[in-house]
Amino acid sequence: MANSNDITRRGFFGASLGGLVGLESANLSSVAQRHRPIPLPAPMNVWTMATPALVLDAEIMEVNLQRMAEHTRAAQVGFRPYVTTHKCPVIARRQLELGATGIAVAKISEAEVMAEGGLENILITSPVVTRGKLARLLALVREHPKVQIVVDQRENVRDLNDAAASVGLTLSVFVDFNTGADRTGISIGRDAVNLVAAIERSPALSLAGVQAYAGQLQHLVGWDQRRQQSGQMLIRVMDIVREIRSAGHVVPTITAGGTGTYDIDTEIEGVTEIQAGSYLFMDSYYRSIGGSAGTVFDDFLPSLFVLATAISQPVEGRITIDAGHKAFATDKAPPELRDIQGVKYHWAGDEYGILEFQEPSRNIRIGDRVMMLVPHCDPTVNLYDHLYVMRQEEIAEVWPIAARGNSQ
Repeated sequence: MANSNDITRRGFFGASLGGLVGLESANLSSVAQRHRPIPLPAPMNVWTMATPALVLDAEIMEVNLQRMAEHTRAAQVGFRPYVTTHKCPVIARRQLELGATGIAVAKISEAEVMAEGGLENILITSPVVTRGKLARLLALVREHPKVQIVVDQRENVRDLNDAAASVGLTLSVFVDFNTGADRTGISIGRDAVNLVAAIERSPALSLAGVQAYAGQLQHLVGWDQRRQQSGQMLIRVMDIVREIRSAGHVVPTITAGGTGTYDIDTEIEGVTEIQAGSYLFMDSYYRSIGGSAGTVFDDFLPSLFVLATAISQPVEGRITIDAGHKAFATDKAPPELRDIQGVKYHWAGDEYGILEFQEPSRNIRIGDRVMMLVPHCDPTVNLYDHLYVMRQEEIAEVWPIAARGNSQ
């Protein structure tokens, strides 16, 4: 890392104007560019960019992607990445290239964007219940038959079956289990067996499997704690799956897991795929939960950052940057500096953050750019239109966050 007086880290005229002009001429808002990389007219040094900017270290992300692909292959378990994390068809295609069996999204609008980008085998992991969204689901499945949906109640089974039958379609469905979060899902017990039977009696529905994602366990601090609680939950799931199969029903897939339990749930006999999402970015929230080897979860490394600029120093001992509530998700701890120690970030409003100097390992002056590790990757990504893709501190292309804001 260069010294703080390195001109590539500072916003001096002449050092960054060319790059900014090149960025403007890239026409980043073109609808035709929603699903593929957008090359810049000329490469830029990352430290000359306008800020705040969401920066992806593509080389670190690729290591993370490869590591997860190798893990799931060795465990002989399928991988269905939760692409709601990145909302980017470019990344989703890379995950599929590395062997993912499909992708998972939270909402039908995200499924529409991914399907528009040429992606197939999409699982919508939340129930679709309103008339308008049922119509959108049917339109999507007509064009993309591999789109699947979860159900967790009898009424939903009835409505899906009636809607699909009315237009001559068959919907592939997963039974969503309530794994303890009490957010969605049917209870893990006899009710689930009865729901499967109702699906089998519905001629326009086909049972694809069960979903047992435990979101409340993914950030549980302590790997041993996660292993114990996730293991107990999945044993209950597999007991009910055996009961369902004993009743004569075929359950092809048991999809579970996430980044926090990726190396735990693959140990459970019968789990066929996991749905990890954040592993490719690794925010500070995930790093704080601990891994199997220690108090820092470092199986995967941080690859997503917000680049900010120091813009004012009204008092000694602190400096103001141009990245506040609008630049980061604010539901977790504040962001951290990537490579400067002894500096603490404080929220200072919508547009600003304060860096408080304690014993900084490097001086920060007005005009300096700083790289910040995001506290919570999914909602931070949703604040931006594009990922600025960095390789060796150079930005040559941007990747559209095509599903940004798609929460319906």
